[in-house]
Amino acid sequence: MANGQWYPPEWPDRIRALAAGTLVPAAPRRAATVMLLRDGAAASSAPMSAPASAPVSAPASAPASASAPASAPSPAAGAGGGTGIEVHMLRRHTSMPFAAGAYAYPGGGVDPRDDERQVRWAGPSRQEWAARLGVPEGDAQAVVCAAVRETFEEAGVLLAGPAPDDVVGDTTGDDWEADRRALVSRELSFAEFLDRRGLVLRSDLLGAWARWITPEFEPRRYDTWFFAAALPTGQRTRDVSGEADRTVWIRPALAAAAYDKGELLMMPPTIATLRALAAYDTVNGALAGAAGRDLTPVLAEARLRDGEVVLTWPGHDEFTKHVPSGDVPTIDKSTGGVRTGDKSTGDKSTGGVPTGDVPIGGVPTADVPTGDKTTGDVPTGGKPTGGAHR
Repeated sequence: MANGQWYPPEWPDRIRALAAGTLVPAAPRRAATVMLLRDGAAASSAPMSAPASAPVSAPASAPASASAPASAPSPAAGAGGGTGIEVHMLRRHTSMPFAAGAYAYPGGGVDPRDDERQVRWAGPSRQEWAARLGVPEGDAQAVVCAAVRETFEEAGVLLAGPAPDDVVGDTTGDDWEADRRALVSRELSFAEFLDRRGLVLRSDLLGAWARWITPEFEPRRYDTWFFAAALPTGQRTRDVSGEADRTVWIRPALAAAAYDKGELLMMPPTIATLRALAAYDTVNGALAGAAGRDLTPVLAEARLRDGEVVLTWPGHDEFTKHVPSGDVPTIDKSTGGVRTGDKSTGDKSTGGVPTGDVPIGGVPTADVPTGDKTTGDVPTGGKPTGGAHR
């Protein structure tokens, strides 16, 4: 039985084009996504702690966000029940041109305004975050800001408070919604939002979990940091993302089982992080475990072996794909589209595909760009949704 791995039909042609040298990889843009967590009913009585052992108002269980229409199958809100942690997920609109129908987490691209302007900050310092994320201090601030801002924009949950040891409560009022919309439209920067509200960003409520980079053959690429965070007391998730048609709280193991059955569509980073979360019984345990997580970037690699291209994600064998070498297409540089049947480039004796055990997808960690500060890390026509950065 096929699982729910997102694998678009244009990938084989793009992979072959990259192998033949007719496709030039785009630079990945910085992004962040957040796995919001809460304890299940039987575990919710235990207070939750911050990842860095900093003081925090105890986040706890909250009502599930609005579920989707019943016209298409989906997991029920609070799916899984009983003990164990639950994670907040959203499903991308089925009409979207990218990753349509895939389940993901809240998240999106970096706002370049957060690179330089100092924001009101609590928790581990920018220098500490830079060391943890493996980037300069300016990039670290921008990535952490993106994680907190996007969680508010796409789930209505704000990891900030009036003091370093406090978190805001209910954020569902009309005034909060007006600010959320202004952030989404970029009319308001995150620093301006915090200043106007008299709030400090609670970086101590985030635990860095993983880092994934979109494969080189994808036209839209992201260098994405995944974070874990507990749902704060008094706040609840809301179905406010313009890119999602449903949201759900679900146990990671149950979501992974549905993926294995082909019932839920997900990209590799999403299912990989769900499998890791499933090992924890409480939110406290998951946040404590975040400190030891390896943040080495995961980037797909492709090699030509025995007449086929083998696509792998290092450390994640379950995502391996075998792509017949076939004819090598060319790429329309003006649109990023694939034109098949053109063997004018590459090794014509083999259909344009170089022979041997040739790596075509690897990028050394030290050479990974940290973002395009001139474009705002948000592509024209919309911003990426969390978990959509494979």
